[in-house]
Amino acid sequence: MQKKKLSVVSKIYIALIIIFLYAPIAVMIIMSFSKSTTMTWKGFSLKWYGELFQNNVLMGALVNTLVIAVLASLFATVLGTAAAIGINNFRGKPRAVLQNVSNIPIISPDIVMGVSLMLLFSFLGVIFHFEMGFGTVLISHVCFCVPLVVLNVMPRLRRMDQSIYDAALDLGCNQWQAFYKVVIHELIPGIVSGMLISFTYSLDDFVITHFTQGAKFNNLSTEIYSLLRRKIPPTINALSALLFLAIIIIMVLINVYERRAEKRAAKNG
Repeated sequence: MQKKKLSVVSKIYIALIIIFLYAPIAVMIIMSFSKSTTMTWKGFSLKWYGELFQNNVLMGALVNTLVIAVLASLFATVLGTAAAIGINNFRGKPRAVLQNVSNIPIISPDIVMGVSLMLLFSFLGVIFHFEMGFGTVLISHVCFCVPLVVLNVMPRLRRMDQSIYDAALDLGCNQWQAFYKVVIHELIPGIVSGMLISFTYSLDDFVITHFTQGAKFNNLSTEIYSLLRRKIPPTINALSALLFLAIIIIMVLINVYERRAEKRAAKNG
């Protein structure tokens, strides 16, 4: 009887937490379908979604955001996978130190990363005569995405049986063939997860982008911030709803992929 009471209390508690976290998002999504220009319901309409896709400024910012997110996630995946393999080849204290150092960008506040990168690019800009813009934002996003890839690839490396790689060499593979057919194959779930998480973090970033974008480049987060300082346009509700849906889809794909990978590993094991 006591267990049943505890289960009911825990369910109520979980329900309250979910409502607290997602009620604001639900309100935003509902209001994106309202005809009203304020936060009041005046009938169902897709007007703001239509206006969103006709807004050249927001669409340009969306393209910038997607291009940065795709390129940053790809570059970070390559660099992060190579870094994880390199760190894993160390033993003892050096490996622990390197792994902790690679986690610093994740632990550090975004404002610290943003200000430090801004100062670095300002210093280099004076020397090499360039302005902050697309390139500096891309480099900044790669910087904070690489540790995310390392964090996802390292557990797969620890679980990998080194003897499989040695067996591939004994069976006639050269080092590159064994690396591609054995190591990369074993790391694919971690690599894909790291790439998708990097994409979502890049898509969502505001603080670091704000400090490193310069005067001529805008992505969605900074463009929305500039709009909110004047007035909240209803198109922002529609845009935010679409972004939330996109991130949910990506997270579902990550979870589905990881579960399938675990099932395949369990069957092969």
